[in-house]
Amino acid sequence: MKAKRDSQRSRVYAWENRVIAAQDPSIISFPAARGMVDAIWAEMGLLYPPKVEPLPKQAKATVATATRLCIRLPDRLPSWCLLHEIAHAMTTTVDGQSDGHGAAFMGVYLRLLARYLRLDPADLTRSAGDDDIKIADNAQPAFADE
Repeated sequence: MKAKRDSQRSRVYAWENRVIAAQDPSIISFPAARGMVDAIWAEMGLLYPPKVEPLPKQAKATVATATRLCIRLPDRLPSWCLLHEIAHAMTTTVDGQSDGHGAAFMGVYLRLLARYLRLDPADLTRSAGDDDIKIADNAQPAFADE
């Protein structure tokens, strides 16, 4: 079975670097990130947060990775990057089905950015739309009904 192409990936990364990184220069340490994942998961009304593990040292080109069951992070990373990975964990099912950087991912991610970094949701939606990034309104975690 062929995986679905992640058609928004490069646009999302460019938008993050241009819009989000410019508004949030904060950095979070790995130990603090563990607590944040658990706290954000609970605040979203979800059970069973993913494990948080160190990113392997040989992962030179990868900033971080996430699935429903595990988020792998470096020693330090931008706060918005942690929210990006949490959104991936929330939009991937236990069996590995992922929205990639699609509309559902973006809907959850924008909600996290607005809530935890206090960025303006209307500005986020407008700037993402300017970059032709699709966003699902009222997107929910993929497994919220399980």
